[in-house]
Amino acid sequence: MLRPLSQSSLSPFPAPQGSTKGSSSISLFVNRLDSMESILTYEYNIFDFCEHSGKRNPSENLGQVLFGERISSSPYKFSFNRTGTCIKVCVKSYDITNDDQKKKLDFLKKGIQLNYQHHWIIDNMPVIWCHNTKDGKKSCTPGFPIGCFITQSGEPKHACLIHSEFNKSNTYFLFNHVDITITYHRESGRNWGPSRLVSARLEPQSYKHSGEGHLACNGTPMEIPQEDTEKFNVTYTYSVRFEENKSIKWASRWDYILESMPHTNIQWFSIINSFVIVFFLSGMVAMIILRTLHKDITKYNEMSYSEDTQEESGWKLLHGDIFRPPRSRMLLSVFLGQGTHILIMTFITLVVACLGFLSPPNRGSLMTCTVVLWVLLGTVAGYVSARMYKTLKGVRWKTNFLLTALLCPGIVFADLFLMNLILWVEGSSAATSFLTLIGILAVWFGISVPLTFVGAYFGNKKTFRYPVPTNRIPRHIPQQSVFTKPLFAVMFGGILPFGCIFVQLFFILNSIWSHQLYFMFGFLFLVFIILLITCSEATVLLCYFHLCAEDYHWWWRAFFTSGFTAVYLFLYVIHYFFTKLQITGIASTILYFGYTMVMVLIFFLVTGTVGFFSCFLFVMKIYSVVKVD
Repeated sequence: MLRPLSQSSLSPFPAPQGSTKGSSSISLFVNRLDSMESILTYEYNIFDFCEHSGKRNPSENLGQVLFGERISSSPYKFSFNRTGTCIKVCVKSYDITNDDQKKKLDFLKKGIQLNYQHHWIIDNMPVIWCHNTKDGKKSCTPGFPIGCFITQSGEPKHACLIHSEFNKSNTYFLFNHVDITITYHRESGRNWGPSRLVSARLEPQSYKHSGEGHLACNGTPMEIPQEDTEKFNVTYTYSVRFEENKSIKWASRWDYILESMPHTNIQWFSIINSFVIVFFLSGMVAMIILRTLHKDITKYNEMSYSEDTQEESGWKLLHGDIFRPPRSRMLLSVFLGQGTHILIMTFITLVVACLGFLSPPNRGSLMTCTVVLWVLLGTVAGYVSARMYKTLKGVRWKTNFLLTALLCPGIVFADLFLMNLILWVEGSSAATSFLTLIGILAVWFGISVPLTFVGAYFGNKKTFRYPVPTNRIPRHIPQQSVFTKPLFAVMFGGILPFGCIFVQLFFILNSIWSHQLYFMFGFLFLVFIILLITCSEATVLLCYFHLCAEDYHWWWRAFFTSGFTAVYLFLYVIHYFFTKLQITGIASTILYFGYTMVMVLIFFLVTGTVGFFSCFLFVMKIYSVVKVD
């Protein structure tokens, strides 16, 4: 499932670094800072770190802008294969009596307290930090903390746990020095051949430098003084060394990052076990449906040639009411149009990702691809919604078009706009600029809405032909048992689809909220296909049971049966928030659940649409083979 990852030619970073005489310059870029305890992300310069005098920002694509990535150049410069020790970058001075500098210092302390992480980039590769955890295991992350602190009770937090020299209570320690190790590979195997950078690691350190003229990267750690200290300086330094590695090829240089990521050693046994259970249950559902229906249809058709008349029973009695239009046909059609839209968009995105075009080196490509497909596939939403609405005897097709183009996208946009207001107020780098929002609205109303109208125009010209006519007088529905009532069936119908995705869901949520790389697109595609199959079979099975109970109100029930999987998704996301994350603060909590609601809505539309059309095709098929006088 895992393809070798390679650098895209569309990357905003320079071409791969190479050298023949060891004189090539290597640039280090800095990205936004994030934290597992806060959803708010901040730009590098917000924390008053060393800035590059000739600051330049690589061009960012739409996906990077929407994800809040803010990549810029840094003052850290290296020459290829040239070792440097304790090199000064800059000196920051703080005066507590100065309000502006005091605010910067307080913000820096807040960042340390929330364990904000640097994200550095060399040659389009994240610089990783490897350390030993409390249980003795090695863990590597694509970021490193800006510092750590000891509580008043003397309890070390975050990175202070792995540094025994940090033992002073109620103290903040700043990592003002980094030891960088850059690994390269010579393509030709000769000393004078071109070299390619294949990995970059660092080790953050904290040193209190006595003076600019006597830099010694050792000794006591750099403490942020208490309030009674008026003035102090922070000197930022770095050391760099180069190592040659003949085994790592440039084309596979990302592999070491993926292998060293925490929680990426997937528990294959449990996942395979889930696959076996899902396939077994799916086979059972298919067998029951096919065998039972085959007997019913054969027996019913033979009755037509028999001289003995027998009373009809079960689903066969509903042929005159099975296609009676449901309530709220307009809303159902709109949901089906948008669900089909998102379903096809997701399918194409996963296929492109499996081909390797949306791998981690191609920053922002996943979101860019998703947005472009969403805009261009507006025709699909309009066509499906209009055709389904006309099939259900609807006459207001223009209203249907407007709701299809504006309702669900409008809900998502309103939610994201409110989240963006919170990000603006908090000064987060993830806040989308006003011009970008105007651009999104222009694309929405200028491209997506017209394409939706085109689809609605052609969809309104066709309908699905029912195999049996509908009676004028509705048939009485007998009293239903507890097990055939809508609520029980809907709740039961979402369990099986959710059971096949919850393992993969854990890694997706880790990628979103724990800032981990996600690269298992091949496996995700398989899980997505299994989800679709499971939604279809579970909905068809429950739909058949309800028809046998002589209940012909199946339209909305089919949609909600598989769509209820989104409710289980929401419950799991709540469980993940309280058990796996350490998010604090009202703003971060609102952001978490605000973005979660968008994800749940999209998931509801996709699964509901798959279940509905599976049941729709099932009903069309079984009543097309039944002989009706």
